[in-house]
Amino acid sequence: ISMDMTKGSIVLANAGRDQDGVFFVVGEADGFVLLADGKRRKLERPKRKNPVHVCPVLCEGFDHPVIRKLTEGTPVTNRELRQALAAFKEGNTLG
Repeated sequence: ISMDMTKGSIVLANAGRDQDGVFFVVGEADGFVLLADGKRRKLERPKRKNPVHVCPVLCEGFDHPVIRKLTEGTPVTNRELRQALAAFKEGNTLG
């Protein structure tokens, strides 16, 4: 994982069937990033994705309790992920 894609980062998938989807990085395994959005990809079964196929979204100024929880390793729920991503999408236009 590169420095700009740590646990709690918000990324945009730019390849695959989940292309243009916005996800949280919830972990890493064997050089892949583990992504979840709380809806299609839940925390119980995160999407394993090559870091080359996602790009970090600049979310400066977006400070949400879920980001802090993920970086600290505190458990989060799928609902919290959905709410945080909805708030992020509302405040930022992607593209």
